[in-house]
Amino acid sequence: MSKTVVIGVSGGSASGKTTVAYRIKDAFEDSVELLSQDYYYLPYDHLPFEERIKLNYDHPNAFDTQKLISDIRTLKEGKAIERPVYSYTEYTRLSETVEVKPSKVIIVEGFMIFENSFLRDLMDIKIYVDTDADERLIRRIIRDVRERGRTLESVINQYIETVKPMHEQFVEPYKKYADIIIPRGGLNDVAIDVLVHRIQAIVDET
Repeated sequence: MSKTVVIGVSGGSASGKTTVAYRIKDAFEDSVELLSQDYYYLPYDHLPFEERIKLNYDHPNAFDTQKLISDIRTLKEGKAIERPVYSYTEYTRLSETVEVKPSKVIIVEGFMIFENSFLRDLMDIKIYVDTDADERLIRRIIRDVRERGRTLESVINQYIETVKPMHEQFVEPYKKYADIIIPRGGLNDVAIDVLVHRIQAIVDET
């Protein structure tokens, strides 16, 4: 199998990085698989629900990063993986898994994927989606209330207590490792078009 191109897409919570990742995926159709860092939240089945909701999910220790690294390496070797499935409403990993097959391009998407040097080193292209904090907060409120069943108060409290300070400590400082910084996220058509052409050139070389 030809070389697998691994693309990391990072940025603050609700920055639009998932939109960017899917626009790249749509451009390459069947040649792309997408792994979200969110799939790799650690399971906390040993804790009751009331305790799970109190945990800090915006810290690097909340993720099973070693499994994510191992899964990417396996895909690069041309082998399929069974990636985890995470429930935002139950705050834990489900028993089911999803098969992911090797492909020419693997997109790894997540707000903290540049923090780990071993994970970072697996990436051929690193993209940071840069969006203003107030816009990210508004998007997060809309998403978490509508899609994840959270209350407005809980979303704001989480933002103040963990999301903002963890962003300042573990996300924003690591954008210095990005090869490309995209302002305005998925709305930046010019940047995404340029990026898609660059990825295509790399794929054609492999």
